[in-house]
Amino acid sequence: MDDDARPTRQEISDAVGRLGWRLVLGVVTTEVRVPSLAGAVEVASIAVEALGREGEGHLTADVRAKRAVLTLAAGDGRVTGLDLRLAHEVTAALGARGLRTTPGLDHGAGSLQLLEVAVDALDIPAVRPFWQAVTGYVDAPGESPPLGALADPLGRGPAIWFQQMDAPRPQRNRIHLDVSVPHELAPARVEAAVAAGGRVVTDEHAPSFWVLADAEGNEVCVTTWQGRD
Repeated sequence: MDDDARPTRQEISDAVGRLGWRLVLGVVTTEVRVPSLAGAVEVASIAVEALGREGEGHLTADVRAKRAVLTLAAGDGRVTGLDLRLAHEVTAALGARGLRTTPGLDHGAGSLQLLEVAVDALDIPAVRPFWQAVTGYVDAPGESPPLGALADPLGRGPAIWFQQMDAPRPQRNRIHLDVSVPHELAPARVEAAVAAGGRVVTDEHAPSFWVLADAEGNEVCVTTWQGRD
């Protein structure tokens, strides 16, 4: 695949899935488990060295005690053919050092999930500047005013996006969370939420997303990449 290619979500998943990477929102991401914080720093260093200048603007690393989470995406928040090639190169470089890229499916820490806050609005251009000012966020990659999503410039907090409403909806909440997870985890996450006292509002759009609610009706969506191409 050419480096400039814009593969479909299915093509992305097929290209990196067996390597232990997962497509979550607009990135491919993987977890490498290590014994210590120093080991996680080493993982990031190996990845940076393996990719060199090609990794600039594509690779990010979240280094924590006992694990490193690596993410690849283009500057506009989409995965390209280059990102898929880089994922193979990082995996090979880590493998040569006895380190394994994994999808983080066998523990409950949710390291590969990504969180978004969705704000329902009748007039997005009127409310978006408020949320940008109060959070200190910037335009998300590939997004712009007056309708685009907002992102933490330091990459720590959840993205904020705006959902167009056609009419006022006073009977229910107008801000909800989107929890994007590796596709294999979604059914179990939904089951766990129901077992914890929640309910499924609708699974009409599954596996793209399930709408859940807590005991008082506050809603959250569990989402995957599937069903979106």
